[in-house]
Amino acid sequence: MSIDTNADSASQIVKDCLDYTLFSWSKQGGLNPINAKRAEGVYVYDQDGKRYIDFSSQLMNVNIGHGHEKVKAAVIKQMDELSFVYPGMATEARAALGKKLAQITPARLTKSFFTLGGAEAVENSIKLARAVTGRHKIVSLYRSYHGATYGAMSAGGDPRRFGMDQQAVPNHVRVENPYFYRCPWNSTTLEECGDNAADALERVVKFENPNAIAAILLEGESGSSGCIKYPPNYWKRVRDICDEHGILLIDDEVMSGFGRTGKMFGIDHHGVEPDMMCMAKGLTSGYLPLGALMVSDKIANAYAEQALPLGLTYSAHPVSCASALATIEIYEEENLIENAAKMGQYIEQQVESMKERHPSIGDFRNTGLLGCIELVKNRETKEPVTPWNASPDQMEATSRMAAKIRELGMFTFVRWNWIFVAPPLNITQSEVDEGLEIISQAISIADEYCV
Repeated sequence: MSIDTNADSASQIVKDCLDYTLFSWSKQGGLNPINAKRAEGVYVYDQDGKRYIDFSSQLMNVNIGHGHEKVKAAVIKQMDELSFVYPGMATEARAALGKKLAQITPARLTKSFFTLGGAEAVENSIKLARAVTGRHKIVSLYRSYHGATYGAMSAGGDPRRFGMDQQAVPNHVRVENPYFYRCPWNSTTLEECGDNAADALERVVKFENPNAIAAILLEGESGSSGCIKYPPNYWKRVRDICDEHGILLIDDEVMSGFGRTGKMFGIDHHGVEPDMMCMAKGLTSGYLPLGALMVSDKIANAYAEQALPLGLTYSAHPVSCASALATIEIYEEENLIENAAKMGQYIEQQVESMKERHPSIGDFRNTGLLGCIELVKNRETKEPVTPWNASPDQMEATSRMAAKIRELGMFTFVRWNWIFVAPPLNITQSEVDEGLEIISQAISIADEYCV
C-alpha cells in the first residue's frame, strides 16, 4: 500500500497553521483555509492543484495580478545591493519612489512618510492631523473601514470595531454615508442624497465645534463597507466644509488607490485635492508590505524647524520601495488602469443582464474594478438576504453562497448580503465571464430566499 506523501505534507501545512497561528477576523475553531501553493495572473492554486479565480485580488490589493516577474527581479536586485538601513538614511529606492508618488498624486501632495501598511498610514495621518492643527476630533463615515489598529479602527464604523468599543481611541465622530440605495433621507436622486449627506455632515461639524475638528477622513471610494458610490457632488461639498472651517481633509486610498477604480486614485473621479492621502495595498500590489502617508507642503513645512512626531523602524524600507517602483511601472507600461476602467464597464453591463434572471440582485455599485452586488429578498422592500452584521443563525444564505463559490473554484468575499467583484487589473474579458458565471450560480442560492 503506497502512502501519498504529498497529501500528508499538505494536510500537515494546514494543521500547523491551525495549531500555531491565528487567523484574522475568524473564530479559530472549525477553520478550513485554502491551502495555497502558488499563484499566477488571476489564479491561485492550492496544494492539490485546484485552481481558484481570484475575484477580489485577495484583499483588494493584488492589483497587477500574481507572480509578476518584474517585481521579483526588482526585489532581488535591491536585496543584492542593500537589504536594509535605518529610516534616517537616504537610499536610491526611497528617493525615486518619493519623487514618483509626488508626480502621480494630486498636485497639493508633495511628500511621503512611508509605513508598512494601510492601517499605519491612517494611524499616522490621524496623529499628524492632531499635531499640526492643535485640534483633537476626527470625523468619518459610519459605513467605512480604515484599518485594524486602535486609531484606525476607532475612526471606521465597521462593526468589527464593536469588540473593542469600550477601549476605543476617543474623539472620533461618525456621520451617515450618502448611501443612495438605502438613503437615510429618502432622497429621490443620487445628487439629492449627496446634498442631504453633506448637509448632515455640516450640521455635525457645527454641533461638534469646528475649531475642535482636526480632520475629516474619507475613503477615496468605499470598499469593504459595500462599495457605496459617492454622489458626484459629495467630495466637493466636503472639501468646501473643510476649507470654511480650517479642517484638514484626509483621503484614505488604501483600497481604492493605484488603478483599482479605473483612475490612479479614487478621488481623481471627483476633482478634489486632499491635504493628506493614505495608501498601501496596490502600492506594491501586496508583493511586499508598504504604505505611505502623502502630505502637502503646508503640512510638511510645519516641521521645518521642529521634529516630525512620526517614526517607524521599517519606514522607507529599500526593498519594499523597490517593489513599489516596479509595481507602478507595471501599471503604466501594461495600461492596467485603462483596462480596469474597460473591464469595469463590461462587468456593469453583464451584471445588469444578470438582474433579469436573478430577482435577488437589488443593486450593483461599481467603480472600475471595485464593485459589490447587493442581494435582497424583495426588490420593492429591499429587505436584505442577510442582515447587516448578521448573527451566526442569520447567515444561512451567505454561508451557502460562500461555500458554492469556493466549490466552483473562486476566491472572493461574500459578506452578509454582498458579493464583492474586485479582480486584478490585468483580468481579461474571458476571465471576467468565467468569474461572473460562478457568481451567477451562487446568486441562484439567494434567489431561493426571494419573496
